[in-house]
Amino acid sequence: MAQTTERAILFADLRGSTALYLKLGNKEAATVVTHSLAMLGQIIVRGGGRVVKTLGDGLMAVFDDAERAVASATELQDSLEKIAPVGEGLPTKAPAIKLKVAIAWGEMVEVDGDCFGDAVNVAARLIDLAGDNETLTTAQLLHQLPVEQLDLFRSIDKLHLRGRKEPVSVLRMENRRFGDTMSTMMMDALPSDMPDGVRLTWLGTERVFPTSAMPLVLGRSPQAHFCVSDSRASRSHARIESHSGQIYLSDLSYNGTHVKFDHDDQVLTLRRGTCTLHGSGIICLGAPPSDPSGTQIHFEVLSFSDTRPQ
Repeated sequence: MAQTTERAILFADLRGSTALYLKLGNKEAATVVTHSLAMLGQIIVRGGGRVVKTLGDGLMAVFDDAERAVASATELQDSLEKIAPVGEGLPTKAPAIKLKVAIAWGEMVEVDGDCFGDAVNVAARLIDLAGDNETLTTAQLLHQLPVEQLDLFRSIDKLHLRGRKEPVSVLRMENRRFGDTMSTMMMDALPSDMPDGVRLTWLGTERVFPTSAMPLVLGRSPQAHFCVSDSRASRSHARIESHSGQIYLSDLSYNGTHVKFDHDDQVLTLRRGTCTLHGSGIICLGAPPSDPSGTQIHFEVLSFSDTRPQ
């Protein structure tokens, strides 16, 4: 008879496999994906977990111990440079693969080797919300961790998860790797090189937000820190935050967020993903820059030391 227990459920999902198949072809791309998933599985087993099943380009695992689940998630993210593997029989110029991870702690039941229950449902919803190279969890997991591990987590927002009536407090685990940038890259940077804030301008509204006021939300809700009146924008459409000397933009919406940097013709489209903001450009909520009727917020990353009178 199945018995309900409390355990940690971890989902990991590879990102970038579509580009692999386009560039390498089916056979070589499948080899890279299979090898990568095997590497992830080995990390999980070494960390005391069990791989329940693989799910296309991802996997689901279970841990009896929350601390071990967190340690394994950290190792998974730190192994990204190995996930685009180069070795015998594998291509040497494979496009980079990224990873997103979600962990949830809660009730689950194991039936014929598979796992079902609340923790599984929450982790499955979180993996959909996670950005590239990001690990998300909820406060319930933190209650199972020692005090020294709590500093790894940062609250990002209360989000609505499918199947939940009330919004859930979601936290991101900080790793050495964040977004597309290694946080250690900024360790030797001079303080004047680090951004101190961001200026946002839309129609007649211009506001400056220091990093101390972040994270801030852009969207249609009157409670948003930067509110826009456009039906294509979600109530909480995008989030801007500061971390390790960088400013990041994350999409939270259904219609996506588009970023175009000044002096660059390329448009970056985010769908539940994250990018680094630098210099200046436009952030488009729900419509691409080619649509002049869409919400186009001009941004400028600021160093206040450069703007103070001499």
